[in-house]
Amino acid sequence: MPALTYDQLRLLNSYSIFTENTDKPLFTLENLHKDFFIKDFRNLMMGITQASTEAAAVSHFGRRYGMFMAMQFYMLTAHDEIWDGNKRDVRYSLVHEYGVNTLGTFITATDFRYVKDNERERVITSLLYQIHQVIIQLRKTTSISPLTLWENIFGYMLWNYSELLQNPLLADRAFEDLEILEDSKVWSSFSNKSLFYQYTGGKSPVDLIGKPVRKSCCFSKDIPGLMACQFCPIK
Repeated sequence: MPALTYDQLRLLNSYSIFTENTDKPLFTLENLHKDFFIKDFRNLMMGITQASTEAAAVSHFGRRYGMFMAMQFYMLTAHDEIWDGNKRDVRYSLVHEYGVNTLGTFITATDFRYVKDNERERVITSLLYQIHQVIIQLRKTTSISPLTLWENIFGYMLWNYSELLQNPLLADRAFEDLEILEDSKVWSSFSNKSLFYQYTGGKSPVDLIGKPVRKSCCFSKDIPGLMACQFCPIK
């Protein structure tokens, strides 16, 4: 179990991911995998966000979850580490950010582990399948496109990889991980193609930053205090 550095903790906090205990968790990642819980999940998210639609409320959580999973891919590339704890140890609590209520993610710092080179592809396969499982659950709550939920995560990943590719010390590793993500093999348990390649069109993340990439709306425009994304495909 590697000890997290100050810079790593600061990175986690920038994703609204915290390693201290939370006194009042609303739910855990494990809860999301229970059908009895997911039935009322949309109402919980609508209460937190005051969203005008169910899809907007659920999509908002998808973005918070996307920050957590994008962090996993970043830590893998930058530090050869992933968080490998139990679903019940991913806790969500109410936090106040930039004038709006949202969710913070609370995890246990000692659950990070190093990833060996020979397991890298397997780890990426596992991370993608974890996302797939959560998306299945979220789609049980309301009519929301899986494309919207995947793009909520890919947007953060795109930014991260653009930063990593411009770091001379990490660019080679970032390129290797991108090649794995673009290979349909790591997606084969639930898709016959790479959804990430479909999102980027095979272009470098560096070339896509600041350009319209999304094909679906994340619905942030339907949440009080938030605005439509600059490159929202729905004007």
